[in-house]
Amino acid sequence: MYHVSNMQTLFSLIESPFHPDLGALYRKLGIAAERFDSARNLHRAMQKQPPDFFVGEFIYGWGNNYAGANVSNLDVTIRTLQRFAPQAKVIVFIHPREEEHIGKLLELFPIHAVLTYPVSEQAMQAALQPPAHTP
Repeated sequence: MYHVSNMQTLFSLIESPFHPDLGALYRKLGIAAERFDSARNLHRAMQKQPPDFFVGEFIYGWGNNYAGANVSNLDVTIRTLQRFAPQAKVIVFIHPREEEHIGKLLELFPIHAVLTYPVSEQAMQAALQPPAHTP
């Protein structure tokens, strides 16, 4: 029997059709998952309930749509997370064509895991579970 307070929470920011539906995996691991399709709604939810995990897709800022200061679509969200949920583990999904740019994000923020599309359930489960303690 789970008590909601002990249940881990995961917020996903879904910005592309590539993002896999891992709802069944989250349920199996006892993680309450919420999906957001807008960063604004996600930020509002974070302020009310800091998540244990955040999953987002890295999209490099190719043009000037990210006013110079940001390297990707995730910068503002990760800064918001650092403010309201500093303990949250950030898991980033990435399209293979974006891999050469992920280093810029890793220089700015502590990222728990980077998973390349197609993201397998096994890779995601490994990212969500604490590392096994070796004697």
